[in-house]
Amino acid sequence: MKPPRFTYHDPTQLPEALELLAQLGADSKVLAGGQSLIPLLNMRMAHPEHLIDLNRIHELAYLSERDGGIAIGAMTRHRTVERSTLIRKRLPLLAQAVGQIGHVQIRTRGTIGGSVAHADPAAELPAVLAAFDGHVTLTGPSGIRQVGPEDFFITYLTTSAAPDELLTEVWFPAPPPRTGQTWLELARRHGDYALVGLGASLTLADDGTIADTRLALTGVGPTPVRARSAEARLRGERPGAAVFGEAGRLVAQEVEPDSDIHASADYRRHVAGILTLRALEAAAQQLTGAATA
Repeated sequence: MKPPRFTYHDPTQLPEALELLAQLGADSKVLAGGQSLIPLLNMRMAHPEHLIDLNRIHELAYLSERDGGIAIGAMTRHRTVERSTLIRKRLPLLAQAVGQIGHVQIRTRGTIGGSVAHADPAAELPAVLAAFDGHVTLTGPSGIRQVGPEDFFITYLTTSAAPDELLTEVWFPAPPPRTGQTWLELARRHGDYALVGLGASLTLADDGTIADTRLALTGVGPTPVRARSAEARLRGERPGAAVFGEAGRLVAQEVEPDSDIHASADYRRHVAGILTLRALEAAAQQLTGAATA
């Protein structure tokens, strides 16, 4: 199918885009990478009167170290992040997760800001943002505000961004030393959205016990899910199969996924528990291997 008729706008500066968004309001849609919006237009599931294309606003495409973490401009392509030496070194969980998004053609066009703003709970990047406790920067007529994942993601495809605000940056804090990170997911086919995805981050104290852990999941709720009961259970323990298995059981009990045509809720719970065990073992192995080396 072809998209419905719309008026096309291609601003070259952020203030110009914000002005258009304020003027056109609910009759407009913002185009970033277009990997979600263009199919919606073609299937006539979206009918905007105006399309505001951000692709000529080059100031929104960047990677930079800032405030103990990594700031990524909203128009930065997935492929840029995937291939970045800085990201692989400082944020390995993000690098692994981005590499699982769709196919290389999608990653070449898709943007970091577009993926996070779309707020699909089956997508990788919202869960990575939740795992890191990072934040997004929203820019609008009233100025700039920074919002954490728990306040930003409201429900399926819904965020707390105001209609006249643009997501302009995503910021991830860098993990502390002695941290292992792994992203795992299960999909029906390569390139599909994952039935369940999980990002695990494991930080060890000097005595070898677990100082901190982060477990964030996709596909098991209307927003990214942090498995906080399992995280708390792991702190202070020594890494091992028994405690990792207990964490997996807690995750399976904690999540509340829906059933759909792709998988039942019980199956998603089972997969969430298995991925937790495997991801924690892989994260611990990274630390053990680094210590041995």
